Amino acid sequence: MNTTIQKLAGVFGVVFILVGIGGLFAQGGMAMQPTDPALAAKAFGIFPVNLLHNIVHLAFGAWGLVASRSWDGSKQFFTIGGFIYVVLTILGFVAPTGFNLVPLGGPDIWLHCVLAIAMLAIGYTAKPVPTTTTA
Repeated sequence: MNTTIQKLAGVFGVVFILVGIGGLFAQGGMAMQPTDPALAAKAFGIFPVNLLHNIVHLAFGAWGLVASRSWDGSKQFFTIGGFIYVVLTILGFVAPTGFNLVPLGGPDIWLHCVLAIAMLAIGYTAKPVPTTTTA
């Protein structure tokens, strides 16, 4: 039985994969440099990305799809993933070039913040499905 959190993990997984693919098609989205958010390729004309950034989106998507197979996996995806996005939000302010690995500044800060809030809210409000026993 697929629970709500499992369905959401699947949806998030598909969206992350689509975003990762979309970023690869951004002009310069398959290059590692530049990592400066002002100069980096822009996914959907807005969000700074580079090859590593796109690979991370694809990996998050794969994680979401695999996690959607169980309630526990989905909960971990949302809680751990949410905390990762909290860290990425903070890094966007203090290291917008992601230590010269990935562009994290600019509009990505706010997107990462929204993702962090949404993922943590989903992860921490999910209720386990009661198990039924037969006598």
